[in-house]
Amino acid sequence: MARQYTLHRPISSSASTIDYEADLNTEQYQAVSSPAGRALVIAGAGSGKTRTLTYRVAWLLDHQVDAREVLLLTFTNKAAREMTGRVRDLVPHDTSALWAGTFHSVGSRILRRHAEDLGFTRSYSILDRDDQKSMLNALVSARDIDTQQRRFPKADVLASLFSLMENTGASLEKIVASRYENFVSWIEEIEQVRLAYVAKKLATNSMDFDDLLVMTVRLFEELPDVLAIYQNRFRHILVDEYQDTNAVQGRMIDLLAGKTNSLMVVGDDAQSIYSWRGADMALILGFPRRYPGARVFTIDTNYRSVPEILDLSNAAIRANRGRFEKDLHASRATLGVKPALIAVEDPGSQAAFVAQRIQELHEQGVALEEMAVLYRAHFQSLEIQMELTVRGIPFSITSGLRFFEQAHIKDVSAIMRFVVNRRDEVSFLRMTGLLPGCGPVATTKLWNQWLQSGWATRENPPPKWSDILMHFKVPKKSVQHWQQLCFTLDELTPDGEFAAPSAMIFSILEGVYCDYLEASFDNAESRREDIERLSEYGANFNDVLVFLEQLSLMSNTDGQPGGTRDETDDAKVTLSSIHQAKGLEWKAVFLIWLVQGQFPNGRVLEADDLSLLEEERRLFYVALTRAKDELYLTYPMTHPKSYTGDVICHPSAFLNDFPADLVEEWDVECADSFSEDEPF
Repeated sequence: MARQYTLHRPISSSASTIDYEADLNTEQYQAVSSPAGRALVIAGAGSGKTRTLTYRVAWLLDHQVDAREVLLLTFTNKAAREMTGRVRDLVPHDTSALWAGTFHSVGSRILRRHAEDLGFTRSYSILDRDDQKSMLNALVSARDIDTQQRRFPKADVLASLFSLMENTGASLEKIVASRYENFVSWIEEIEQVRLAYVAKKLATNSMDFDDLLVMTVRLFEELPDVLAIYQNRFRHILVDEYQDTNAVQGRMIDLLAGKTNSLMVVGDDAQSIYSWRGADMALILGFPRRYPGARVFTIDTNYRSVPEILDLSNAAIRANRGRFEKDLHASRATLGVKPALIAVEDPGSQAAFVAQRIQELHEQGVALEEMAVLYRAHFQSLEIQMELTVRGIPFSITSGLRFFEQAHIKDVSAIMRFVVNRRDEVSFLRMTGLLPGCGPVATTKLWNQWLQSGWATRENPPPKWSDILMHFKVPKKSVQHWQQLCFTLDELTPDGEFAAPSAMIFSILEGVYCDYLEASFDNAESRREDIERLSEYGANFNDVLVFLEQLSLMSNTDGQPGGTRDETDDAKVTLSSIHQAKGLEWKAVFLIWLVQGQFPNGRVLEADDLSLLEEERRLFYVALTRAKDELYLTYPMTHPKSYTGDVICHPSAFLNDFPADLVEEWDVECADSFSEDEPF
């Protein structure tokens, strides 16, 4: 029988000078100082989550835990660097052996040591998105899939589809049925491409980002001896933003924790808003059941917002059934200002109110960078962008490109520009490049045929585009789509006259561009909503020339007066989707478009799924808790539609989730005009 011998590693004899009880509030201290074991820390918005995790690591090191036994898993490299940097500043111990990083970086670090066990070498390549697209495009071409009658999903869509499968564990059929209904008839071919993709990655010694998680879990499950190495090393595992973990990440954590390792996960169930990219809220809600005897700590002292905002936030989230019970308590004193609820006539009035109030707050001393406009979807920022530009208020957008700079908006406008200016080669090449089988060579040949037709230099558009263009020689894969484009162009100039801008946009979307969207982008629905909003904006114009001129001016001003742009100037109002705003804060927040069908989202209402509706309400809660001092909730009472005229808007159901006395209603009247101040 082998003799038992325990190896004791030298531990630094010097402890830090941290006064944990003085530095932390009671809730934070209880979590930080808890004994080894399983623990779930529910850390509310603005409650000092990062501070709690940082001090927990310091506490472990101060209590003779070797840094090499600590694993800190985060969702961003920035968060990992920030927390390890704070730990180094807090304690005198050597922290170089501590592992801290994203799930993907930790997975890659492990795989570099054991790749041979999975059929790869340690020098495997990591595919970025462009690498994935190139490989998938080659595999689709090699399979000679017939795409002449209908569009096959492009590489970007395939990559997103396969990623969802890996991160959720759902079948291809389920993912396609729930997210990509238009490709149900392609399931067999998609599965063939997926299997070929898996084989190609192995053959080329390559992994994509999802593999860094999937392969790590597979390694642990198939090779218990390898798993034991890391279970024995990482005696203390800490996880940040646990509410955002997906099935693969959850499995990776469970495997590393094993039966005995200490595990502390920190998160907020009320801020779980990423199910659309695979996050599984059941992991945080089910933690106490999966780990019987686990301690649950609640940190609900909020250091960000005034009591009036927190009272509203607490009341709003109570309507959800699937949640841990907690109420945020303010550490700040009241400012005596309730959140404002503002109903305005239409989207234009909503934008005018937001812009004017921003100007007023700025004059009162609130910095522009301390104000934000938040919305459920990017397209809802259109009127705000226009109004801020007109008033010379600089802004930055974190939810994506400026509305008129987005590729799909430029695609639609390119078709309109060519119809108006038939010598516009750039727009023609962009338009024809949307067709399958039309690369740079094919589009140039089509342009030459157009020049030879003689219509490029004529004053008026053809009476009927299809009579001319249908005779062009086009690539075989493009024939059917070219014909549809010809018929669409006919609709844009009925009887040789230009249709109204909104009618043009509708014809382009329904005639040719909708199919392109669905095959090309994994967020096709949101892009379609952008184009529909562009059509509604176009309803303000009768002349397509004026409309296109306005688009050009808006895309070039870049949120600055006079078309200037100063990248070093931080004095800008922030425009952001709520998803992008998570983790951020501002003194004044404007939450716009609180209308049924807009927020909560129309697709969620149609699905009649309680879990989806509750996630929408959590998104509403996240938006409310971004505000420190002032909060403005706005919605238009009417919404102009291109063809149906003004539509009456119904206030968001979320506005019924809290008592009316928690907000102050504002009665906004529209004057004839506003006094244009000097630009900021």
